[in-house]
Amino acid sequence: MQPNKFLLITCCALFVFSFAGIVGAKEKVHAIYIPLADHYTGIVAYEKYRNEMKEADYEIEQMKSWPSLQGKFLSGKADLAYVISPMAMEIFRKKNQTRWISLIHRDGNALAINAELEKFLSNPLPPERKDRKPTADVAEAFSKAKSQQGKPIVVGVPSLLATHTVVLYKYLKDHGKTLAIGKGSSEDVLARAVAPPVSPDFIKQESKRGKAAAFEQSLPWADVVETGGFGKVGWYSKDVLKWNHGHVECIVIAQGDAISKKNKAIKEVVYYIHKAGLDIEAARQQGGDALVEIANMIRKHIPGHPLDAIIKSLDPSLQVISYTNLNVDKSGLKQVMDLAVEAGVMKSSIDIEKFADPQFSTDITQVD
Repeated sequence: MQPNKFLLITCCALFVFSFAGIVGAKEKVHAIYIPLADHYTGIVAYEKYRNEMKEADYEIEQMKSWPSLQGKFLSGKADLAYVISPMAMEIFRKKNQTRWISLIHRDGNALAINAELEKFLSNPLPPERKDRKPTADVAEAFSKAKSQQGKPIVVGVPSLLATHTVVLYKYLKDHGKTLAIGKGSSEDVLARAVAPPVSPDFIKQESKRGKAAAFEQSLPWADVVETGGFGKVGWYSKDVLKWNHGHVECIVIAQGDAISKKNKAIKEVVYYIHKAGLDIEAARQQGGDALVEIANMIRKHIPGHPLDAIIKSLDPSLQVISYTNLNVDKSGLKQVMDLAVEAGVMKSSIDIEKFADPQFSTDITQVD
């Protein structure tokens, strides 16, 4: 073969292979999350479906704290973030190209009380967790403990900018009690930021010091406390902040430029997050090996979540966290926002219509 002809054929082949590579290339979609039951759908989507994705090279990164997650997203080093809704709204206030594209779960947090606070209950908590409702008993226990200790009872929340803080505020307000956000001395309860993974140790240590304490955190941390035998679940958020299909909690936000440049890839990731939600719901109904399989996927990424606590959190008889109906829910977010502003968690409202981007909604997540 003549050298020029060989060179021409070689160049043509390289062009074809390069073009095929460009056409078949996936867009990297980098998502950041916190080790909570809230974000199990993002993990299951990664474990089950990342190799099926045609448009997205989906990767997940676990952050150690809410401030670190917020900082990384604001610096533009992640395409997606799974975020507590008041914090997400504050991110939008700081970076108004951010868009809300999906929920990642509904409901899913609980109040856990330590043994010292439990002593102030007028009546024992029902033995079955499903029967524990947000009655006045725990609220009155906070007041009694404050009277004895001489200062507000500290309740750990994952962030002051958390839906959990909003839920705690509403519970106390419903029973005529008051909440201080971050600091205060005259209120019944003081909300203090405590990282979710250390919240069980926080109330355990307070018990050792003879101090009444509690936390309002995402699952499965409240169940870790009870299964560990050093506290009790007082109530679940679904019974405090009631909403059709479950209250808005953590949501998925995306960078504006990622939406523009990686639109198909992000739509694919959201689709598989919704599909993963259906898989979790199916596994919790089947129980047994199906649920253990899901739990083991989760524990590959979050080994700090004990198997029994994951399974208890997903107990279908409790139904305290939901992974369906994950499309943008503007009125559901407004419920959280209005209470957050009233409580002082947020300084002011945002424009939800501008924040929300419903183009990523799917049909598969809609379950009656």
